[in-house]
Amino acid sequence: NGKLDPATYPNSGIGRLNPDGTQGSCNACHTRHSFSVAQARHPNTCGKCHLGPDHPQKEIYEESKHGINFFSNEAKMNLSSEKWIAGEDYWAAPTCATCHMSATKNQKVTHDIGMRISWNNRPIVSVRPEVADAKMGLPSANVPWQVRRQNMKDVCSSCHNKNWVENFYVQYDGLVNLYNNKFGKPGKELYLLAKPLRPHKAPFSHKVDWIWFEIWHHEGRRARHGASMMGPDYTHWHGTYEVAQHFYAKYIPVLKKLAKEAIDSGDAAKVAGGKKLLAKIEEVLNSSDHQWILDKMSPEEAARRKKAREEFLKRYKK
Repeated sequence: NGKLDPATYPNSGIGRLNPDGTQGSCNACHTRHSFSVAQARHPNTCGKCHLGPDHPQKEIYEESKHGINFFSNEAKMNLSSEKWIAGEDYWAAPTCATCHMSATKNQKVTHDIGMRISWNNRPIVSVRPEVADAKMGLPSANVPWQVRRQNMKDVCSSCHNKNWVENFYVQYDGLVNLYNNKFGKPGKELYLLAKPLRPHKAPFSHKVDWIWFEIWHHEGRRARHGASMMGPDYTHWHGTYEVAQHFYAKYIPVLKKLAKEAIDSGDAAKVAGGKKLLAKIEEVLNSSDHQWILDKMSPEEAARRKKAREEFLKRYKK
């Protein structure tokens, strides 16, 4: 009827579908009337979407050294400057825009946020961004992660030396790979075996659906995003700690119960599925990543951990 649907408009979503067939809304970052570049560069603007339990980038930024420096020195950030290059026009701190969009001495401004990201941490298991882009049919699928990482390193080098930047990526990659290999991949395999055993097929109709979803979608993302932006509390206490707690204390017990119920059902297909799930649980828990919880840690690993703990306590002993 030529009228905008009140169920979907007005909205200022960055992924908005417009009546003329175009996508997106500049208003998501540059609010109407002023169309302020200073506002678009401010981290609070990104917090319109990037906050909360599953992608708390705003909160992570606020606890990071970058965020602390920004809010302590906002008046020195030169946010309204037409030219805005870190290390030339401001030095106090980077914002979200600095790292992901703004010009550097070697790069032009970009509105393609993915061009400086070397991990996509949204899925159950983190993947390289070109893999995710290919699934969505994006032209950026032909840009490898190594190029994107170099783009981000270029931003980092506006303020940091090469050693600092390289060491950051060692830590970041280490956390992502730890999560992927210890929890993401085995957790996904377990869920795929458990899914057919649920009494009802509707999504989120069983406790196991909710537990697994929150492990990877909330806690697992928080850990990975925390590491990507140097937010220690989100990496550990809101991230890996909760991933481990809920994996061992909630997920595994519910999986075992579901497997037992399937085996006791008498249904041949479910009996077979239940046995397969139990076997996978045993395989996962007896792997080197998880065998500690079964008191099966190797003597060498136990000795290594004991030594590390003793050194830690000695270092901080009063």
